[in-house]
Amino acid sequence: MTHPTPITIVPTEGLTEALHVGGEEAPFVDIGDGTLIQLLMVDLTQNIWITRNRMQPGTTVIKHYHTGPVYAFTIEGRWYYEEYPETVNESGSFLFEPAGSVHTLTIPADQTGETVVWFLINGTNINVDEEGAVVSIADAHNVLAGYRLLCEAQNLSSDAVVVLGETL
Repeated sequence: MTHPTPITIVPTEGLTEALHVGGEEAPFVDIGDGTLIQLLMVDLTQNIWITRNRMQPGTTVIKHYHTGPVYAFTIEGRWYYEEYPETVNESGSFLFEPAGSVHTLTIPADQTGETVVWFLINGTNINVDEEGAVVSIADAHNVLAGYRLLCEAQNLSSDAVVVLGETL
């Protein structure tokens, strides 16, 4: 009896080590709307970015939709979408958002303390006005560039962010 040639399933080339970002290694930067963002990872080849957001009571994020799915895990506080306020995300809640879901993220004004949410965003974020006209677009490339600029302006280092697909 002959044995088939073994198939190697352990990667031998490319990125093979786990990459770690400590809880405070990547700084939180103020984006000016009541939100502080900590960019943890960006994959420029797949247009994916992962953030941890700290949002203050009363914060409303501009109405938007995503071209891919979004995953959210609430760490502290609570939030909801203005379009369906009966679904409240609280500490420990997980949310799956399908591509194309239009919504306005809202932090209750009567809440004590900030809301902290971890997001994995696939695809492009399209911000729209009340009539549905596009007012701005965010993707992995400009999120990374904007985060780096905000870090620089606030005398912080963005070196801890895991960046895949960037050519130097």
